[in-house]
Amino acid sequence: MPAEGYLLREEDLLPLSIGAALLGTGGGGNPYIGMLRARELMRKGAQVRVIPLEALAEDSWVAEVGGIGAPVVGVEKIEEGGECYRAMRAVEETAGVKVSAVISAEIGGANSIEPIIAAAMAGLPVVDGDGMGRAFPEVQMTTYMIYGAPVSPAAIADEKGNVVVFKDVIDMFWLERFARDTAVAMGAGAGFATAPMRGDFVRRTAIPGTVSQALEIGRTVLDARAKRQNVVERVIESAGAKLFFTGKIVDIRRELKGGFARGHAIIAGTGDWTGAEARIAIQNENLVLWIDERPVIMVPDLIMNLEIDTGEPITTEMLRYGQRVAVIGLPVHDLMKTPRALEIVGPKAFGFPELTFEPLVTREIAR
Repeated sequence: MPAEGYLLREEDLLPLSIGAALLGTGGGGNPYIGMLRARELMRKGAQVRVIPLEALAEDSWVAEVGGIGAPVVGVEKIEEGGECYRAMRAVEETAGVKVSAVISAEIGGANSIEPIIAAAMAGLPVVDGDGMGRAFPEVQMTTYMIYGAPVSPAAIADEKGNVVVFKDVIDMFWLERFARDTAVAMGAGAGFATAPMRGDFVRRTAIPGTVSQALEIGRTVLDARAKRQNVVERVIESAGAKLFFTGKIVDIRRELKGGFARGHAIIAGTGDWTGAEARIAIQNENLVLWIDERPVIMVPDLIMNLEIDTGEPITTEMLRYGQRVAVIGLPVHDLMKTPRALEIVGPKAFGFPELTFEPLVTREIAR
């Protein structure tokens, strides 16, 4: 990427939303709805430039924004559109700084689009990176928080015009608790902004190049469809992923609990996996994949469900009985695999004390 970055075009939004849905491991909110909101801003003349991490001045200030809540609510409770922008401005005012760029909390799903919308409204660039390299359900699960970003001030905003600022919070776990409770009160979906971060800190701790990565994956999907190629195979090749299972969803259970969509999906194997059964644990995102009760992929590595014929990524709120899916896995960025990071985003942090993280790259594909 050139030092000055590149201008996002309207035609980039669809591939970006597709690639982000895949990297979101089932979460991050429905990307199609976010894409429509960004498209309308562009049609009204808004322009957004994507810049590399290296373009950030060391003493600049960067805003991190994203949606907070349960993804299933995002399909039923349509956002007004300016929630993240209003939260970002509230944080700027409280901190007494002016931000010069916006970055995503997570590249997954609609949260890949939220910084674009906030940046378009503010006339700022978007940084080509994010804080997860995927999607995670909780505020503290970003590389920024894991490696020492300031916890407050932070702010949350809803579609009605309410803005709540968290001015003095003692740690990232309390911030998650306060923000989650407030999001539930706001209808289980809101816009969120954390404390402004210095450019030199973001350059060290952000996962680089993920906006461009999502764009490339999405373009691969669209190109494979246009050429009538095997989309799943093309995605696996483009993303550097692995195929772990193919099958039909025979049971899907979700419940909205504590501001999260929790549950599981059961998949009956087909093709090379005929006679086998897969199970995926869900907390907004896909957390653990078991095949015949053996764990084969676990957080923080990425578990992604694709519609087997079209390669369309399926977010957790869109999983349905009877869907034919390919389950693929992708190693997470190294910043998410340090001992410090695994304390926050490893399987034990999600309530699986019996599991010890094994990097995806060290495993054989079960067939």
